[in-house]
Amino acid sequence: MVTFLAGGTGTPKLLDGAEAAFDPATITAVANTGDDVELGGLLVCPDLDTVLFRGGGVLDRETWWGIDDDTTATHAELGRIAAAAGLDDGPRYLPPDRQTAGRRLARWRRFSGVAEFMEIGDRDRAVHLTRTSLLDEGSTLTEATHRLSDAFDLTVDLLPMSDDPVATIVHTEAGAMHFQEYWVARRAAPAVEDVEFRGAASADPTPAVRDALDGPVVIGPSNPVTSVGPIRALPGVEAALDDTPVVAVSPFIEDQVFSGPAADLMRGVGLDPSTAGVAEAYPFADAFVLDDADGTALDRPVVRTDTRIDGPDDARRVTRAVADALAEVR
Repeated sequence: MVTFLAGGTGTPKLLDGAEAAFDPATITAVANTGDDVELGGLLVCPDLDTVLFRGGGVLDRETWWGIDDDTTATHAELGRIAAAAGLDDGPRYLPPDRQTAGRRLARWRRFSGVAEFMEIGDRDRAVHLTRTSLLDEGSTLTEATHRLSDAFDLTVDLLPMSDDPVATIVHTEAGAMHFQEYWVARRAAPAVEDVEFRGAASADPTPAVRDALDGPVVIGPSNPVTSVGPIRALPGVEAALDDTPVVAVSPFIEDQVFSGPAADLMRGVGLDPSTAGVAEAYPFADAFVLDDADGTALDRPVVRTDTRIDGPDDARRVTRAVADALAEVR
């Protein structure tokens, strides 16, 4: 058994090559749910869905978001109606008293669907409708995810990190905002001052997640703060990672990040935006996979390869390096 902590695009890209080194029947992906939002009443789980759509062969690989060749008629019509009605196009974050009313799973991440600041495709929306309806019928998020995994013929076991709500709130010079507002609506423009995982202290990893953390763990080249941080913030997760072999792939080549807002977020929480900063953020990691061009000296075993992942062949190469690193620390 091997468990991948999946957030953002880095680890899902690595999963493209996982079968080169591991039996797919033994692979579990634990997905970050701190990025989830309730948008217009539907629970959208970006990091769960990236793994779901990748495994189902329908992922839009240009954006690593949503379904390939999806139509967006509903999204466009929402924008037209808002403009014609003279409504502010948002993001329209619901007021605090509405964040904690009603469906608990969506608290502190609720947005109005007016004008819909995140573009949701029509087929993509069907996934969110199904998920939200299953939750309203009484399913847990884990149970709903298993149903969707069956629908997309996943070969890996996909788990949400918790059945309880956690919201990643980015504190910036422009005020506190949900990660999706910071990243999607504001394009990571406001300077980051801190990051909060609201609700993490009272959330629990599910029994399935606890079991998954008993085996070797792989952290791909994902953002250490907002992609992996919410999982680590759950009670008991850090201790579990201390007690099991962990290999991490750096999302940097020394101080150059591959993609996304990782550098700004790490700087905002007081970490050096570099491979050295990633190692500081992951004291539980037993070994690292670094790029050939990354000369960072670490106090733990290092396996080097070309860590850029632009397709399945690259993912297979990096996954083999991960397997080599695991072999050194198991």
